[in-house]
Amino acid sequence: MARQPMTVAGLPIVAMILDYYGKSLGSVTFRPAVTDAATLKPGECLGELSGAKATILTAERVILNFLQHLTGIATETHRYTVALGDTTTRLLDTRKTTPGYRMLEKYAVACGGGWNHRLGLYDRIMLKDNHLAAEQANKGERLAAAVSTARAKRPDLGIEVEVDDLTQIPPVLDAGADVIMLDNFTNDQLTVAISLIGDKSLTEASGGITIERLPSLATLGLDFISTGATIHQAAWVDIGLDWQ
Repeated sequence: MARQPMTVAGLPIVAMILDYYGKSLGSVTFRPAVTDAATLKPGECLGELSGAKATILTAERVILNFLQHLTGIATETHRYTVALGDTTTRLLDTRKTTPGYRMLEKYAVACGGGWNHRLGLYDRIMLKDNHLAAEQANKGERLAAAVSTARAKRPDLGIEVEVDDLTQIPPVLDAGADVIMLDNFTNDQLTVAISLIGDKSLTEASGGITIERLPSLATLGLDFISTGATIHQAAWVDIGLDWQ
């Protein structure tokens, strides 16, 4: 049962947990009352368990731990998407996830209305500030060369480049980056950056993203806004198992 308002995530994992414990303690059936991404009010039901008492009581805490954690992320993400409002700008997550739980936590973000950024180091090339600084390639021709080298080595992957200064944008554009991450830019700086970039690259604002700031960012014309807060700042929600 929901004890507070929430956006649900994690229901498919319940059957997996019950199957594990049920092999030795007796079978239990789970009948979900809603689907993931549903928004519930306090007192509404997520689903019903029926079957072996030993399995239900043994699996209870494991089930609730997963549901409370993942639903907490979905609920926080839903708050952010509501704050962003009616816009074509998409809210992205990051790789700031609990070790071993990335796929589950990113799934929860999607349930809350967010979009998943890259899943790891393998599905997009991302040149961040430390990568560029380590190669002394954060300006001018060396910056453009770093992007071009990445493109030559992995033409099958999209390339995203993090910039923290407006002067970095022209060489990144000249090198053909697919996405430019505008890190810790003010709204005025973002406006200038978006004008410079035009339709030559996708734009992503990151750093200093708060729920209070989202409405003002929604009107700038960004393609994406990324934040790890929907995961690492999310609180567990209150879900309880009531015996009947």
